[in-house]
Amino acid sequence: MYKKLASDKENIALLLNEVKQVAMQHFQEIETVPASAKPRELKNYKLPKEGLGAEAVLAHFKTEYQQLMCGSSGPRYWGYVTGGATPASVMGDWLATTFDQNTQSIKGRGDVSGIMEKETIQLLLEFFNLPKTFYGGFVTGATMSNFTCLGVARQWVGKNQDYDVALTGLQKPIQVAAGMPHSSVVKGLSMLGIGSTNIHKIPLLEGREAINVEKLEAFLKQNPTGDVIVLSSAGTVNSVDFDDLEAISKLKEIYNFWWHIDAAFGGMVACVEDKKQLISGWKKADSITVDCHKWLNIPYDSAVFFVQEKHQKRQVETYQNSNAPYLGNPMENFTYLNFLPENSRRFRALPVWFSLMAYGKKGHQEIVTRNIDLAQQLANYIETSKDFQLVAPTRVNVVCFKVVGLSQEKQDLFLTTLNSRRKIFITPSVYNGEACFRAAFVNWQTTQKDIAIAIKELEATFQIIKEMKS
Repeated sequence: MYKKLASDKENIALLLNEVKQVAMQHFQEIETVPASAKPRELKNYKLPKEGLGAEAVLAHFKTEYQQLMCGSSGPRYWGYVTGGATPASVMGDWLATTFDQNTQSIKGRGDVSGIMEKETIQLLLEFFNLPKTFYGGFVTGATMSNFTCLGVARQWVGKNQDYDVALTGLQKPIQVAAGMPHSSVVKGLSMLGIGSTNIHKIPLLEGREAINVEKLEAFLKQNPTGDVIVLSSAGTVNSVDFDDLEAISKLKEIYNFWWHIDAAFGGMVACVEDKKQLISGWKKADSITVDCHKWLNIPYDSAVFFVQEKHQKRQVETYQNSNAPYLGNPMENFTYLNFLPENSRRFRALPVWFSLMAYGKKGHQEIVTRNIDLAQQLANYIETSKDFQLVAPTRVNVVCFKVVGLSQEKQDLFLTTLNSRRKIFITPSVYNGEACFRAAFVNWQTTQKDIAIAIKELEATFQIIKEMKS
């Protein structure tokens, strides 16, 4: 064994303890870690011929990179929809790496990780109050979750048209209907060969980001042959608007189409009593996407898909390893190897299992409810401020706003200045054609004191821009 590797094996307890100290320091200081990173020039490092050994590399990391890490897992990082990592999920993630299982079999061939994954899917179905007629698996994020579901949808449409897409490729165009699909859904359509521009955009309700169901039904009446995929949003990324899932579920009783719901973070409202009506009807969907590393606060990369069991054959047809005899017959040996895009993947179920078991439904419900309340507090401040203005209703956990009376150039400068102060981090967006700022609340550590800090930062930044203006 190479000498540095042998030495690290002998000293693994010491090395892991040093890493633990770095992790503990990060958790203890997360409230003061800058919310955004300072840019740094790319360094032209040379690969060491002999190797430094793990302890020296950790020291190098601490010197060169640790202080550059931003608080993206912290309480005031409100850009995109970025969750943190609960303590229990970090434990599960460390152990997933430590045990490094080959997460494939759900019959215990080789290890138990595949069985645990299936058990964790059952926990999630209970958490979301979804029926046991769904099954699922873990992938990297919403992009791959949407891709996985749409791959099965593509196969379903092909079979309705009397051919096998997985074997022969697309022979006919597939009709896709959507109101305001997320970019990851569009990306999935591109990767699947359906075409990113092959989406029939159904008009939205006036002033909303939700699909006009009457217009959708009119489209379905014109395409009644079972070759349509309908994409729904359960929480648009801009303003957390929801398509009327209950109304669309009723259309499923009349028309033959594949119904996919992108509930990347909006699905979490299922655990909140006064919001769960927003996903009423989603039980009748053919497939659903939920992102675990968003509002469930699981470490990157982690997402789950749910597909109705009646489509299991189509999923295996799509993702089977048919030319690997050592893996067995994919139609008989039903494993994760045969109904997911990835053959090689880590034990993603373990961090989710840890967090669900550690905090239960009530614990995660409290996180979601608190984030919704805090978003409303910020929205209330903006509504009563003479300097800021809401651009969209704060329906759930995202606040869209702008500065009153500033040109677009000054609005951009405001955001750059605000983020450069590194106390909070938010991103730009556009709502109904109007440029705005967007703050998304999904982190388990965010509390009322963070709202106070944010208000102080908004006011201080406004004063800076006002003085520049004058």
